[in-house]
Amino acid sequence: MHTVVLGTSGTTPQDVIDVARHGARVELSAEAAEALAGARAVVDALAAKPEPVYGVSTGFGALATRHISPELRAQLQRNIVRSHAAGMGPRVEREVVRALMFLRLKTVASGHTGVRPEVAQTMADVLNAGITPVVHEYGSLGCSGDLAPLSHCALTLMGEGDAEGPDGSVEPAGELLAAAGIAPVELREKEGLALLNGTDGMLGMLIMALADLDTLYKSADITAALSLEALLGTEKVLEPELHAIRPHPGQGASAANMLAVLKGSGLTGHFQEEEAPRVQDAYSVRCAPQVAGAGRDTMAHARLVAERELASAVDNPVVLADGQVRSNGNFHGAPVAYVLDFLAIAAADLGSIAERRTDRLLDKNRSHGLPPFLADDAGVDSGLMIAQYTQAALVSEMKRLAVPASADSIPSSAMQEDHVSMGWSAARKLRTAIGNLNRIIAVELYAATRGIELRRGLTPAPASQAAIDALRAAGVEGPGPDRFLAPDLEAADTFVREGRLVAAVEPVTGPLA
Repeated sequence: MHTVVLGTSGTTPQDVIDVARHGARVELSAEAAEALAGARAVVDALAAKPEPVYGVSTGFGALATRHISPELRAQLQRNIVRSHAAGMGPRVEREVVRALMFLRLKTVASGHTGVRPEVAQTMADVLNAGITPVVHEYGSLGCSGDLAPLSHCALTLMGEGDAEGPDGSVEPAGELLAAAGIAPVELREKEGLALLNGTDGMLGMLIMALADLDTLYKSADITAALSLEALLGTEKVLEPELHAIRPHPGQGASAANMLAVLKGSGLTGHFQEEEAPRVQDAYSVRCAPQVAGAGRDTMAHARLVAERELASAVDNPVVLADGQVRSNGNFHGAPVAYVLDFLAIAAADLGSIAERRTDRLLDKNRSHGLPPFLADDAGVDSGLMIAQYTQAALVSEMKRLAVPASADSIPSSAMQEDHVSMGWSAARKLRTAIGNLNRIIAVELYAATRGIELRRGLTPAPASQAAIDALRAAGVEGPGPDRFLAPDLEAADTFVREGRLVAAVEPVTGPLA
């Protein structure tokens, strides 16, 4: 099994994916252990002084004015974890919780938090044992860190609360730790606070969203090309010289992908041979690279923000290299929250243009010779009429999900935390939006492949034929009389989500951008 070694300088998106989704093991480097010990020595020295230091010998948030005596400090750290583990609602997905834990450990390993090496090692041990704290949907405002979600994780380190074991069963965390031979931690000065104070949940979801969207944008380029073929459109608008004069990188990449899929097609370019020739294709076909390309460029910006956040040590207060312990506002989630919302907006528009192409394929007045709703015997058969309804419902929800969470703020902690990012909420709705986008693209794939097969006597591009063959091999049937559609659509959804559409096409086209 792959092992991820954490040092003091952050981690990579692939490391996050490997730990969160593939169960990679986590180890702390010797450099990280040394940094942890050095920062802890600074905290211990401050704890021994009579002067109050925030997070070390004081209360938290609006209660930071109280100086806490040494005999109450362990209780203070336990209490902050217990009281902040106040999440509600459905459980958050296992991969999200693992990303959350790993990214918190990433910051701890930086040596800027003052957490003892043994606490950091316990965090790694819990991940490696496959123990996943039960974290709930609601409880983070995306400021002062993803407090409630991280608190539920810290509670597991203390042997309290519930967690999911490696077999998927939910049991008391103390029992799972004991079964794995892991001793619960006894938190000391600053450690409870340091385990809760980060943007780790929203960042983990951002990184996984970018990985999923990378596949989906390639898939959308493929389905747009298939729709263009089924509609007998022209590939001339995809030629490189047209996109070179508007040099947005994403647009050029998307056009190149579509052109690669369409290479050798016998269906393109017929639009001037019909009884009612078209001067040009509709926007949903002709402007596909411009819309998908803008989304790709939005992803590039989001990826830059994620990489910066991965290199960051987010905590309050922090231990600086010169030994100072300084309060700060780096836990505010605005940078991450904004790009999570940007991605949801771009995804909604990509879903919207894909649905417009599907609708065009089903409308006999705009499909240039295809049967109504791609039905076998229109009137007796309804064809894909209601598949498009489902797609439209998904698009409508994506538009609602595109309303930015980060434009909102709700004050908390007796107005001490009077402006928050809502980044966790932005991340949660983006995950829903990505699932919807996958389904929308699957419906377009289903319709476009059927449309191509109904163009009897015309030969699709080799890459298109490869996509059709792979989809049919996956159990998704082609044209014919009406049948129970939901299983076919579910199979198409899985086909796209697992990257099999891209995998089917790339042996013909070469790697897509």
